[in-house]
Amino acid sequence: MKPNQKNKFGRTDLEVTAMGYGAAPIGNFLRPIDEETSWAMVNRAYQAGLNYFDTAPMYGHGLSEARVGNALRWLERDSFIVSSKVGRILKPKARSEIDFTPWVNALPFEVIFDYSYDGVMRSYEDSIQRMGIERYDIAFIHDMDVFTHGPEMQKVHFENAMKGAYKALLRLREEGVLKAIGVGVNEWEVCHDALKQGDFDCFLLAGRYTLLEQDSLNEFLPLCEQRGAAVVIGGGYNSGILATGAVEGAKYNYAPAGADVMAKVKKMQEICREYNVTLAAAALQFVLAHPAVPSIIPGTRSMDQLENNLSLINEDIPVDFWTTLKKQSLLREDAPTPG
Repeated sequence: MKPNQKNKFGRTDLEVTAMGYGAAPIGNFLRPIDEETSWAMVNRAYQAGLNYFDTAPMYGHGLSEARVGNALRWLERDSFIVSSKVGRILKPKARSEIDFTPWVNALPFEVIFDYSYDGVMRSYEDSIQRMGIERYDIAFIHDMDVFTHGPEMQKVHFENAMKGAYKALLRLREEGVLKAIGVGVNEWEVCHDALKQGDFDCFLLAGRYTLLEQDSLNEFLPLCEQRGAAVVIGGGYNSGILATGAVEGAKYNYAPAGADVMAKVKKMQEICREYNVTLAAAALQFVLAHPAVPSIIPGTRSMDQLENNLSLINEDIPVDFWTTLKKQSLLREDAPTPG
């Protein structure tokens, strides 16, 4: 599988590459990345034939959008596709008064949740100006999930988003400003609820369809196929362990992996050794086998990581490898696999 292979983006007329560039890390997630490295990674992704770049106002309090725009704005506009997100407004504030966690050396803007109609209209315009490009193509309503807001407030934010943000995105799509509208969250259940209630083109699902998790096959992904909705997968390594393997301190969903997850990954690694397969390559290629998934967007912190991801998606994996994972109950029988 080639990283620059173009796939149809659901029911839209967009075509995105099998690998996109996830720009969260260049918002200085957990630790800083310098300007030169940020620019070089986005440029290298483009030169490698990747045409899809995902960012958000949240990432570095606007820093990720600024850096993505800095690298792309002088390129032929129709040669790349950008997605960003709505649901947060950035307001100037003294650095000393801002809690930037988990971002480091972010831009001096306070992040405020705003899922209202007017808030989304402002968010779209603000993102365009931060990036310095004439438009972006795909907008996701960001983080209206339990992971972000807790179980009670999530219900409030979800309702507000469907009444406000969704209607604003519908208008922008109807006017041709946006090519696709969707939801970007950490839980497939929230995506499923949104798709049942709204006319969405796409979803960005972080960490919930991976080699370790396939519960979204129960209801959500079949409904996406039925409705022609594209699903972009972020967090394909489950925040670390599917890239590092079951090493000491391995992360699963941003926390130390538990004993059961470590044991499962160790079994996967044994099969990887048997078939001479890289675990991280299997993690990336698995999700792309689902017909609703046109692109994955692994984030990268360095040029080496980027080059590694480009090679992993191109690694040859025998069909028997996937059969063995299923035979050993490490992968669901109904999960689509490459080949």
